[in-house]
Amino acid sequence: MKFIDLSVSLNENTPVYPGDPQVKVQKVGILEKDGYQDHLISFGNHNGTHIDAPSHMIAGGKNLDKISPDQFIGRGVCIKVDKKFDLEQVKKVDIQQGDIVLFHSGMTSVYHQPAYYNDYPAMSEEVANYLVDKKVKMVGVDMCSPDKEPFPVHRILLKRNILIIENLTNLAQLAGKNFNVYALPIKLQIDGAPARVIAKIL
Repeated sequence: MKFIDLSVSLNENTPVYPGDPQVKVQKVGILEKDGYQDHLISFGNHNGTHIDAPSHMIAGGKNLDKISPDQFIGRGVCIKVDKKFDLEQVKKVDIQQGDIVLFHSGMTSVYHQPAYYNDYPAMSEEVANYLVDKKVKMVGVDMCSPDKEPFPVHRILLKRNILIIENLTNLAQLAGKNFNVYALPIKLQIDGAPARVIAKIL
C-alpha cells in the first residue's frame, strides 16, 4: 500500500492567484516562553491546494459544509494534458460515474514562476460537458484553475455539483496506476477551503 501526497505546502512562500491575499503566519505562542507553540494564520480560502464548492460561482450553490463527505473520496483517474485538453484523448480513458478525474499538465514545474498563472492550458467547455455527462464527483488540476476568465468551465462543473480541486502536485507519480483519491477540505461554511489531497495506490 502506498500513499502519494498531492497537496502543496501552505506557508508564506505559497504562490497565490493574482489579486488574492498572501499567506501570513504569525507566532503567538512561543514554546520556550509560554510552554506551547501557537500560530495565527491568515490566508485566502482559495490559496494552495484547495476545493471549490458550487457557491464559489453559482448563485444559491452549496457551501462546502453542505457537501456529503462521500463526495470527497472516490476512484481516481489521471489524464495527461499535452499543451491543451484534447476531448478525443479524454474519451479514450475509462471514466466511470463517481470518479475523481485529475488532469496532469505539468504546470507544477513552474509553480513559483509567473508562467504558472499566465501560460496554463484551459479546459474546453466540450471536455467539461463530457465530464458532466459521465457524472464524475470531482475534477482536479495541477494548475491554478481549469479555465480562464470568464470561467465557463467552473460554472459548467459547479452548477452540476461537481467540485473542483486546484493547485495539485505530484500527479506524474500516478501515471499508469490504479488509485483512490481522498480530498478532504476544512469544513468551512463558505465557497471553498484548503484541502489535504492524498492518492492511495491500489
